[in-house]
Amino acid sequence: MIKEFLESVNLFYNVKDSTIEEISKLSQSKTYPKNSMIILEEEFGDQLFIVKTGTVKITRVNDEGKEVILALLGVGDFFGEMAILDGKSRSANALAQEKCEVITINSADFLNILKNNFQVSMNLLEELAVRLRKSDQQIEALSLSDAEHRIGVSILNIAEDMGVIKNGVVTISNLPYQQDIANMAGTSRETVSRVLKMFEDRLLISKKGHILQISDYKFFKRIFG
Repeated sequence: MIKEFLESVNLFYNVKDSTIEEISKLSQSKTYPKNSMIILEEEFGDQLFIVKTGTVKITRVNDEGKEVILALLGVGDFFGEMAILDGKSRSANALAQEKCEVITINSADFLNILKNNFQVSMNLLEELAVRLRKSDQQIEALSLSDAEHRIGVSILNIAEDMGVIKNGVVTISNLPYQQDIANMAGTSRETVSRVLKMFEDRLLISKKGHILQISDYKFFKRIFG
């Protein structure tokens, strides 16, 4: 079961079947209850985590004691690599937003995988570059934009991380709570509620419960990308 899942993970894209088999033997499955901490900021990091089921929230606490959401990770996403690569403590918290199953690989094994498999190393570099671009975009939005634009950027990031695109329409089946979106955008829950309603009125999105659709994803990305 682990091998079949790893074959679908971007980190191991285009990796030989025999290598995936070896990696699966080094991997373990762990389950975390809803709202449980998977890793804590500043603790020692000796494992890589890959999300198999559920959603994981990556957060830090600012100087005012407020939670800031850095990313929301879904199936196939990985985290915990930074502490392995630089040997320092964890840079953020990871919280299971719902019951989650993760695949873990210990640090020594993961470093050996990178040393011995060029394709895995390249896949990791590509993912880190994507994350850096998103961070730059988020920093720019938080520092230069009004609340509407910051919320739009946050919705765009959620769509890219968790959405499914079909015929130009992106569907987010498990939209985060408005407070979480507010924490991503550096604003209040009330402002998120107001802006989402405005997006609906402008036909940029449609929303029912925790299902959100972006009807014209390319247009939405031109506005907020």
